[in-house]
Amino acid sequence: RHGMLPGTDPPANQTTDQVDIFGGAADCYDLSAPRGIAAPTTRPLHLNVQFTEPLTPDTSPALTVVPSAGPILVPAPVERGSALRVAPESEPGPEPAMLAHGPRTVVVAGDDSGPPARQLAEAAHWPLLAEPTSGSRTGEHAIRSYRILLGGPLADQIERVVVFGHPTISRPVSRLLSRPGLEVISVAPTGRWPLRPHPVTAEHDAVRVVGPESEHWLQQWREEDVRVSAGLDEIAAETFGPYAVAAAVSAALEPGMLLVVGASNPIRDLDLMHGRFPVGQRRKVIANRGLSGIDGTISTAIGAALTRRGRTLALLGDLTFLHDLNGLLLGPAEQRPDLTLVVVNDGGGSIFSVLEQGAPEYADSFERIFATPHSADLAGLCAALGVPHWRVESDAELRHALASPNGGIEVIEAQVSRADRRDLDARVRALATD
Repeated sequence: RHGMLPGTDPPANQTTDQVDIFGGAADCYDLSAPRGIAAPTTRPLHLNVQFTEPLTPDTSPALTVVPSAGPILVPAPVERGSALRVAPESEPGPEPAMLAHGPRTVVVAGDDSGPPARQLAEAAHWPLLAEPTSGSRTGEHAIRSYRILLGGPLADQIERVVVFGHPTISRPVSRLLSRPGLEVISVAPTGRWPLRPHPVTAEHDAVRVVGPESEHWLQQWREEDVRVSAGLDEIAAETFGPYAVAAAVSAALEPGMLLVVGASNPIRDLDLMHGRFPVGQRRKVIANRGLSGIDGTISTAIGAALTRRGRTLALLGDLTFLHDLNGLLLGPAEQRPDLTLVVVNDGGGSIFSVLEQGAPEYADSFERIFATPHSADLAGLCAALGVPHWRVESDAELRHALASPNGGIEVIEAQVSRADRRDLDARVRALATD
């Protein structure tokens, strides 16, 4: 029911729903763990192999194919059910389920959670762990550095989680939601794919509590958040890097403005540097979180900006920018939005440097296979497309550029290094226990 087989790890959010993707054209077998396969088949065979962490080689084979005349030794094809909910427009709102006080509880607000997550956290005096695209990171209960704190001792004390929306950004949240023995209350998300990729204790269409808890639990999170956030700001101020860029973009957002964020590091950097704002002054943040891919991000930003009045900002990486460069090529009669694209150019893909693949033992293959370096001249590409370009190499230059828009579509290229990205990430994670 909740989209996860017993005893398996939660799938990464960027995983395509592969089961039966070819319909009746192929026999599909869903392999949730390493298994052996024997014998040929007379039809095309589609094997959906689920990878589990760590995502680096180990000494045991993941899949063994053995020629045989015997039967195919694989599990039966997966039975499919409908994941789509359609409610009549005239249907009355759901009666909220009542949650008792007692367990140490946090509210996790994923993509598209909206105000209900914040309202529940405020009513119960619970910490609010809200992603930038949740629409919930406002008010005094939002914990900016939650992702770091989930790697420290406070996380071990969590006994219950109430989940809104679709959490997609961090492994710490995914691991928390899959922790054995944890009570997970799911507030049913809307949209085409409402199934949770982790165990769920109970699911409700809406929840509420009667009266607030003691503020002691919340106060612990607030105090640690102040300490860790100060550490993050100090690290960001040391050099002009990705955290400094994310902080400057966040600071440039005014109430009611729209920010479109690219996948990979930019959304995660913003998650750490994006502060909470007063209720009623929410800055709308959107991102293509479905498969967490880099396809079409510029086009998404242009389309979203055309629906808004006033200026829109976008924060994206260099590979994301290059992957959708033709999105800047608009017909002469097409409307141009007021859009500033901030491109964090570190000469490749740095997110893998902070994952298993970035470990020193994989250094020989890392640069070509995962970092995918390039020597693209972003200024020249923008000139060819008739788009104004501004290259900045310091925090002061970036903030000046953000405060001095030309109007229409423009690109601010923030030149940073990825040489120390792995060490930087280790320093940030260490703040949880410093």
